[in-house]
Amino acid sequence: MSTDLDQSTVALVESPAQLLNVMEWWHVSGTSRQRFAVVVLAPRQEVSRLQLRRMAGLARGVGLAVQWHEPRLGGASTARTVRSLAAVLSGVHRLILGDPFSGVMQVVLNISRPREVVIVDDGSATVEFARQHAAGEDLARWHRRGRSDARGQVLDFARGQLGSSARRRLAHGSGCQLTLFTSMPLQLAAVSVVRNDFAWVRDRFSAPTVKKCGDLIGTSLVETGVVDLDHYVAGVRSLADQHSIDRYFAHRKEDPAKLATIARHGLEIVSPDLPLEIVARRDSIGRSVISFPSTVVHTLPLVLSDTAARLSVCDIADDWYTQEAPPRWQLFLGQVSTSARTSHGLLSVAC
Repeated sequence: MSTDLDQSTVALVESPAQLLNVMEWWHVSGTSRQRFAVVVLAPRQEVSRLQLRRMAGLARGVGLAVQWHEPRLGGASTARTVRSLAAVLSGVHRLILGDPFSGVMQVVLNISRPREVVIVDDGSATVEFARQHAAGEDLARWHRRGRSDARGQVLDFARGQLGSSARRRLAHGSGCQLTLFTSMPLQLAAVSVVRNDFAWVRDRFSAPTVKKCGDLIGTSLVETGVVDLDHYVAGVRSLADQHSIDRYFAHRKEDPAKLATIARHGLEIVSPDLPLEIVARRDSIGRSVISFPSTVVHTLPLVLSDTAARLSVCDIADDWYTQEAPPRWQLFLGQVSTSARTSHGLLSVAC
């Protein structure tokens, strides 16, 4: 592997999954003998930070040059991060983005003006990016518009002029070549779509042992105010009883009190220290793996394709949604699970 740093390529990531998908792109893109800078824009949430630290170690182990930045400690820290990236971005030709809705990434996109942009999967939000891009809409998180964080600071930078500028920079005819690297079943006119089948994960980690009892993959839909807590916990208990589930893989944003309630039903709570796509390849996995609608219903069938494990999806029942849940959530989650059943032949289970 070359020890020289390719200064024409820079990747920006904000989550463990984004960093994993940058590594997957690096593995299959033909550039795997070249080192380039991966800039981590650290989140606040502690479990996410832990997983990112672990992923950064794996990325450095394959030769990528990982830098850690703290843009979320207030407005001044964001400005310092953008200024510190100036040298890294000087002369950049290819920019790899983990989240095209991120305000910091949109600022970087505009000040660096790369000739090529690669967008790697950022979960099921990739589907919404594809829809907005195809419709020519300004890039904005549809489920966060108008929100403020707990400190009262408005952090949704992906609005107004910034989202509009990002749309123009990525539009067909802008002179910027756009590539989408995704495991989701997407096609975009005038956009190169490259399939992510998690070749690096399968090459790096041997197939896991398949155990008799099942596994359930958790979701943070309660924490985001979309799903009612009592309905969710009751549903988890019902699935565990019906399908002999003994482990619950917690989402990194799930509330500890909720997890404690689930554990009292006899389930082992597993808090992954790496993205689930890697954790599923280590040690053991259930013969039956059940997930609520999320990105993993698209990624795990690829990750576990060489095993006897089989994934099923449990749709969110209508009465689980809270009154505050945006109406589009129900349609969006339905599309995620329907496309997974079509693409991977997943079975449906009911609570």
